Amino acid sequence: QVQLVESGGGLVQPGGSLRLSCVASGSIFSINVMGWYRQAPGKQRELVATITSSGSTNYADSVKGRFTISRDNTMNTVYLQMNSLKPEDTAVYSCSAKIFTRQLRVNDYWGQGAQVTVSS
Repeated sequence: QVQLVESGGGLVQPGGSLRLSCVASGSIFSINVMGWYRQAPGKQRELVATITSSGSTNYADSVKGRFTISRDNTMNTVYLQMNSLKPEDTAVYSCSAKIFTRQLRVNDYWGQGAQVTVSS
C-alpha cells in the first residue's frame, strides 16, 4: 500500500509565498515522475509542475518564474515553492507520483489535496 500526504497549504496575501510538501510512503521500490496539479472551483484540474527522478522539470506557463518544484529522492518527497502568489493561484493542490511498488506494479498515486488561498 502506498500513500501520498501533502502539507503546507494555507491562506496567504497576494505577493506572498508558500511551500508545499508531499511525502510518499509504503511499499515503494522506486518513484519515477512526481508532480503537482491544482483544481480551482468550477475549473478542471491542471498541471502545475512535474519533476523526473533525474531532476528534469516541466512547468505550466502560468507559474513559470514564480514556482519551483524540487524533490528529495532519499526521503521520497516532492516540494513546490510558490512565490509571488496571485489570487488566480487559489486552488486545491494535489501531488501525484508514478510509483513502482515492491510487488512489481506501477501505478499513479495521488495525495488528498491541500488548499491554497491567495487573498487580501
